[in-house]
Amino acid sequence: MSVATRIAEIEAEMARTQKNKATALHIGMLKARLAKLRRELLEPSGGSGGGGRGEGFDVAKTGVARIGFIGFPSVGKSTLMSKLTGTESAVAAYEFTTLTTVPGVLYLRGAKFQILDLPGIIEGAKDGKGRGRQVIAVARTCSLIFMVLDVMKPLGHKRILEGELEGYGIRLNRAPPQITFRRKERGGIAISSTVTMTHLDNDEVKAICSEYRIHNADIAFREDCTADELIDVIEGDRLYIPCIYVLNKIDQISIEELEILTTKTDHVVPISAHHEWNFDELLDKAWDYLNLKRIYTKPRGQLPDYSAPVVIKASKSTVEDFCNAIHKGLARDFKYAWVWGSSAKHNPQKVGIDHVLHDEDVVQIVKKSG
Repeated sequence: MSVATRIAEIEAEMARTQKNKATALHIGMLKARLAKLRRELLEPSGGSGGGGRGEGFDVAKTGVARIGFIGFPSVGKSTLMSKLTGTESAVAAYEFTTLTTVPGVLYLRGAKFQILDLPGIIEGAKDGKGRGRQVIAVARTCSLIFMVLDVMKPLGHKRILEGELEGYGIRLNRAPPQITFRRKERGGIAISSTVTMTHLDNDEVKAICSEYRIHNADIAFREDCTADELIDVIEGDRLYIPCIYVLNKIDQISIEELEILTTKTDHVVPISAHHEWNFDELLDKAWDYLNLKRIYTKPRGQLPDYSAPVVIKASKSTVEDFCNAIHKGLARDFKYAWVWGSSAKHNPQKVGIDHVLHDEDVVQIVKKSG
């Protein structure tokens, strides 16, 4: 029996199993079994080192972050990319115009971003249909996803696309579960929790572990988690990627219809790629979702260089992170820094390497002598 057939059988069994407390343990085991089979399908054994997940369209990374355009065929991804970047991807009024990944460059707030127009996903991509495996493999390398949806059928497409990405281990607009999981040599399954658990009990946790042949582990829950979230932690390869739902072709509906659609989902930006409507809101939201900071350099005795900021993640924005973004050896030779901007108590402020920088700070590094 093929892996795809076994997946279909488990999905059918889960669909017909009534969900209640009595069946929770069984459903948890089925979910774990399903996750293992999906991994087997998408990463076939016996290959030379890479497995299915590495079989993406080969595009070298450039810029400070990568934004991938995901969507069904003919929703306007290529038009949007052409208008944002000036890169020409084949555009036509029929499906499957884009047959490979088309890279482009977007300059936003002084930073360079790589844009990838991916071939249209079809339903069943997560099960290996069409070029879905390659498309989603590239999506896993993105810092942000633009899910481009046709305004005439957005919710149905959104549900299908989210399911395809979920099946390939991509979690949209979600944080990793607050679960600490550590295998050990002996002692059985030790479960602890700092919160009241309503979705999982100890028997379900142990049943899921048993499905993975894990008999000795320490598992600590710091939030109320589901069976799916525990499976994600055990699988260990899940990616948590921000996503903006780009509602395209809004010129085809009324304002009243648009208001109804935009209230039905979060993280949405309505646009018209053809008329270039609402691009400013889309790019502002993209910057916010990427969670970046621009830091400007100031050579000694010169004015700050505002033309080429050093862009770093807001979660890693100390002076040391800034140094490493310029050159790995700079932090080693660091003596102190002068900082101008909102992170400074006074301008300039002399700071150490652990000082946390704010967006648009100006920094002058002073190195050790000799």
